[in-house]
Amino acid sequence: MSSKSEPIIRVRGLVNRFGAQIVHENLDLDVERGEVIGIVGGSGTGKSVLLRTIVGLNRQAAGIIEVFGARTDQLDSDQRLAMEQRWGVLFQDGALFSSMTVAENIQVPLREHYGLPTHLLEEIAALKVAMVGLPSDACRKYPSELSGGMRKRAGLARALALDPEIVFLDEPTAGLDPIGASAFDELIRSLQKSLGLTVFMVTHDLDSLVAICDRIAVLAEKRVILTGTYEDMLAHDHPWVREYFHGPRARAALKTAAE
Repeated sequence: MSSKSEPIIRVRGLVNRFGAQIVHENLDLDVERGEVIGIVGGSGTGKSVLLRTIVGLNRQAAGIIEVFGARTDQLDSDQRLAMEQRWGVLFQDGALFSSMTVAENIQVPLREHYGLPTHLLEEIAALKVAMVGLPSDACRKYPSELSGGMRKRAGLARALALDPEIVFLDEPTAGLDPIGASAFDELIRSLQKSLGLTVFMVTHDLDSLVAICDRIAVLAEKRVILTGTYEDMLAHDHPWVREYFHGPRARAALKTAAE
């Protein structure tokens, strides 16, 4: 992991509002290069809004977001396009285009950014499918022909299409059974290690927090109130943090991790 003096993502004084509703106010967050950070918080704390704001799908009302050392609000269109090639995003349930096959979905960012010949696009799609643990025949299938877990893997393959440095994951294990969720966690950790990825993961899954997260950031009171390891969470006395990390589901997650 790199020096903490130069985070790969740096957020300072972030304000997000929708009409009269303020979702985030004076939110600060650093994400270190090469780490897996889990973003947690209660319903309505704006976990997904934070992710979408960092990647530019939501425009902040105030504050600074720096990625790769550059302020995202000061980039011209070409600079913005170049930055977007350096990250990938997995939305909830994969967010695949239903009218395209898995291979065609993976090829979308490749077609958008590079003028590659068809045979090379097909080879890259097949490589990414294999990388996320899907069978080769998944390339020809449509999202409706896949299980929920396979759709998430296909979405992850698309997120990895451009060989990004950062991967943003929005509730990647939501809706999966415990076995499928555990397998997806193992896949994320394996890819993170082998590819040197930085992983920004919005999640409510305590098993994921225990199994693969290097650090956790807690959203509450419209800001990040705490960042640290799982052990730091257990030692904190904030009411929501204590309820979340000391409840029966948390105890079960720790027991599973210890087995």
